[in-house]
Amino acid sequence: MQDRIAAEIIRDQNPLTLPPDATVTQACAAMHDRRVGAVLVVQDRDRLAGIFTGRDAVRCLARGLDGTSTLLSEVMTRNPVTLSPGQDAMDALRLLQDAGFRHLPVCQDGRVRGIVSRYDLRAREYARLDDETRFFEILR
Repeated sequence: MQDRIAAEIIRDQNPLTLPPDATVTQACAAMHDRRVGAVLVVQDRDRLAGIFTGRDAVRCLARGLDGTSTLLSEVMTRNPVTLSPGQDAMDALRLLQDAGFRHLPVCQDGRVRGIVSRYDLRAREYARLDDETRFFEILR
């Protein structure tokens, strides 16, 4: 069975994007409205500048920042790890698992094409990762 590639996973996506000068409150409202856990922060319409997630929102609140005046550029994760459209779902899952991410931007030449989350991956891919993990534990 052929592995799915990122381009297939994001084929019909319209990822949530906002500019760096959007506020945390605007980002949180947009994430709530779209029922997503991350905003891709873009410049020049589709150039990835960073990512802002629900975890980042919690950090902002914990630090006592004012969401109405705090800009995404101040609190986003800059230069996030990305996946290219040609990489397969297992590459995405390994990156998500190893780094503890929930969301992984898919970019080509620095331009946003979509975003892969843990929820986009299938049980078959998780089972394969479990098999790989068990194999490498045996080798230790």
